[in-house]
Amino acid sequence: MATIETVYVGELRTQATHVRSGNQLITDAPLDNHGKGEAFSPTDLLATALGSCMLTVMGIAAEKYEADLTGTTCSITKMMAENPRRVAEVHITFNFPKRDFSDKVKTVLERAAHTCPVSKSLHPDLIETLKFNWA
Repeated sequence: MATIETVYVGELRTQATHVRSGNQLITDAPLDNHGKGEAFSPTDLLATALGSCMLTVMGIAAEKYEADLTGTTCSITKMMAENPRRVAEVHITFNFPKRDFSDKVKTVLERAAHTCPVSKSLHPDLIETLKFNWA
């Protein structure tokens, strides 16, 4: 269980605090929706959560095979739709460091990405396109 306290600070901006750790983040409305675009938008955080969750679940799977994912990155592109305004599509490209990952480990990691809790919590109409670049 996690508790996040969020306050609206004005000018379409919020400040969220992760109660247990005290870590904070700011959201700002995007330029295309009346905001300043000076921080992550709430929908940016959704896309970020998806990519971070996938990397985390892959990390858990990698530990079982003693595979090191340190340095693995993902690039996330979010596309919005209108009527209703929503995240319609997310493209995530994973870039793995040059290591000798076996074909089995690659398969396990790619499958793990599709099982992350954030993905399973999103609307089934949201299109998730994943690409895995093995160095």
